[in-house]
Amino acid sequence: AVVSTQSGHYGREGSLSIHDYFAEGWGIFFTHPADYTPVCTTELSMVEKMAPEFAKRNVKLIALSCNSVADHTGWSEDIKAYGKLDTVSFPIIEDPSRDLAVKFGMLDPDEKDAAGLPLTARAVFIVGPDKKLKLSILYPATTGRNFDELIRVIDSLQLTAYKKVATPANWQQGSECMVLPSVKGDEATKLFPGMRIEQVPSGKEYMRFAPQPE
Repeated sequence: AVVSTQSGHYGREGSLSIHDYFAEGWGIFFTHPADYTPVCTTELSMVEKMAPEFAKRNVKLIALSCNSVADHTGWSEDIKAYGKLDTVSFPIIEDPSRDLAVKFGMLDPDEKDAAGLPLTARAVFIVGPDKKLKLSILYPATTGRNFDELIRVIDSLQLTAYKKVATPANWQQGSECMVLPSVKGDEATKLFPGMRIEQVPSGKEYMRFAPQPE
């Protein structure tokens, strides 16, 4: 599904409202420097392969580059061929005027096209059901994104949005979490009966771990 920002409706070349598209769920809005480029082709192929994992988490995907809808349509065929895919199921927004890229702060001043115009960086914005930005990551053009890490981040964001925990370094789904410092005394023991406290030289009992809550 390839879209522009001009006319029509989602499902063929046309326009959409990002808010309406994300609806009441989560969304990932990601940009790539240019169509018909090698790293971007591997990225969008991987996104399509992992689309079921994002869908399980009620996450919708939308991409953007400074190329036209015509370029997106042709490039999608290359993405499908490279990834041995049947489709590219998420919309790709055209932004040849750079209006959206400027508005969202997505331009990379060091990367320019043949006309000398700046290209979009590898930006990732994760938006929650409240339509607020939950996380942003900016990669240089030479470094492809790790979409397994984005799944891990989504799992953490969705868990910590509803449970009084934080996730420690290198946390993975199903592993121990940390009890928020704002959860005190009896509330902590009631909410987290399996809580353990890691002792540290300061004697302060802030390293509180608990099994991942359901």
